[in-house]
Amino acid sequence: MEESIFLSMDEEEILRRKKAAYRAVMRQKRRKKRLVKARLILAGLILFIVLIIGLLVFMISRLIDAVRAGHETEPLSAAFGGIERALEPEPVEEEVIEEPEQRLYHASEDGNIAGIGGEVVGSYVILVDKTNDRVMAGRNYKTVINPASMTKVLTLLVAVEHLSPEQLDDTFTLTFDITNYAYVHDCSTAGFAENETVTVRDLLYGTILPSGGDAAVGLATYIAGSHEAFVEMMNEKLAEMGLADTAHFTNCVGLYDEAHHCTCYDMAMIMATAMDNELCREILSARKYTTSSTPEHPAGIDLSNWFLRRIEDKDCGLTVLGGKTGFVKESGNCAVSLGVRDDGSEYVCVVAASRSAWRCIYDHVAVYQQFFDAGYVPMSEEEAESAIEEDTQEWKEIKRQEEEQR
Repeated sequence: MEESIFLSMDEEEILRRKKAAYRAVMRQKRRKKRLVKARLILAGLILFIVLIIGLLVFMISRLIDAVRAGHETEPLSAAFGGIERALEPEPVEEEVIEEPEQRLYHASEDGNIAGIGGEVVGSYVILVDKTNDRVMAGRNYKTVINPASMTKVLTLLVAVEHLSPEQLDDTFTLTFDITNYAYVHDCSTAGFAENETVTVRDLLYGTILPSGGDAAVGLATYIAGSHEAFVEMMNEKLAEMGLADTAHFTNCVGLYDEAHHCTCYDMAMIMATAMDNELCREILSARKYTTSSTPEHPAGIDLSNWFLRRIEDKDCGLTVLGGKTGFVKESGNCAVSLGVRDDGSEYVCVVAASRSAWRCIYDHVAVYQQFFDAGYVPMSEEEAESAIEEDTQEWKEIKRQEEEQR
């Protein structure tokens, strides 16, 4: 029957009827979808209303309880507060790590303060018993001097106190102004290039081992935003340490300036404080360090603390653990060092206005030997100069060989 009906129609009529049937089916499907969607919306609305009613009932019950307890004026927020507290996760107690309180050093001058032997050339000298907080020996150690690059011990200390462990691997780009500062003022440098990006750790080691002016100014800028702002922090630290009466710095490098000064006693206290900081102690005690790889220096830069490397084979009666040198032509060579005896007791020595870098090393050796080497026999001037000449030639060869190996 159906076949006969279709046979009596032309193709156009058949197509029209099929389309009409298809549209009817689709309309029926859309009606079913709308019906399902309407039911879902209705169910959601009913659930929402139930939740609201439940919340209102909870709030009302809280208010009733408050009134019964004699708190008729309890604000509505208390009810909400109860809800919030109920929904908040239980607080997790964080472990509080107490940082050790930093010690501010003061060395007593009570008792007998020994003189310094005549074989020590430096005009200003102090030896401090760090363990027992007393001045053991000295020469003009309360006279104001220019500390030259010994300044960088305080630069290191202030920087480290404002760094977190995570920041050591941060990077910093040394701008033209930073590298040019070292060039214009004829500073020693770590050797970083203009626009080179290095790690903060590299800046710390570069400040101390080669006494890098580029590294010091870069470090100051990273910490405080500018060299000037960092110097303010340095002077604040001096005030905190009780040294501001005689110590005042105008730069973080150690350039000569009449207003840039401290005493040997001040520098001994700065060194003692720095060596109590774990990271400062690590850096001030490092003999060598290689900076991280950069496009400008793919193999890094090899840095050396020549003072420590040259004094470590001298018989001082103790082990010289850390040190920092300095030089400006207006005040000569200087250095601060920390020595440790076998029993763990520590001593700080500062020598300023010595004749040369090598002579300053021999001055430190002589000071330590005078008090810690029972068999010490002072060197004559001729013996000292002869020994220095031999050391100079030997270390020239050592430096040449190291440069060839790079």
